[in-house]
Amino acid sequence: MTLDRFRPLANRGLGPFVRLADAVGLSPDGVSVVAFGCAVAAGVAFGLDSPAAAPWLYVLGAALVFANGWLDLVDGALAREQGVASSGGDMLDHVLDRYADIALLVGLAAGIDSYGLGLAAVTGVLMTSYMGTQIQAVGVGREYGGLLGRADRLVLVGVVGVVAAAVPGALVAGYGVVALLLVLFAVVGHVTALQRFRGAWSDLR
Repeated sequence: MTLDRFRPLANRGLGPFVRLADAVGLSPDGVSVVAFGCAVAAGVAFGLDSPAAAPWLYVLGAALVFANGWLDLVDGALAREQGVASSGGDMLDHVLDRYADIALLVGLAAGIDSYGLGLAAVTGVLMTSYMGTQIQAVGVGREYGGLLGRADRLVLVGVVGVVAAAVPGALVAGYGVVALLLVLFAVVGHVTALQRFRGAWSDLR
């Protein structure tokens, strides 16, 4: 998880956004819902057409992905500012994040008409998250290890969306950049899930 180490740096820029959200009367849960809406809209933009046919949709999708990621930081900061941080809010945030991941990956898969890759990517991402929470449930402790955290995935999706729009016909080893991204998420996701399982299994034996 390479980008999570920069979270303290990102938090320094949250102040104006937290104050704005507070001024307009948004709650942390409200910000989480808005962030989720951005992810769903991004997935729709990616899924409406291929990057070659509608590059502007991929640029729009990339912008919405970055908005989702930023708002995902704002909701937690707002909860701390308002003094309303709670387990319920944390649960809502995690549930909406998982649905947001699904919306983005399904949209990317639909845009290139590659649902098999989409399924592999979705299951990889979800199994990584599931293993983390399941390990916590059996008393080993929350496991966040892995090569790609959510912040990393969002940045990659945003960057690939821009690249796909700018160079729609670009191929690497015969695959478009969106397909390669889905392959990456699938492989890394399942490898990370298995690594987490192996580590926890050793601790429990």
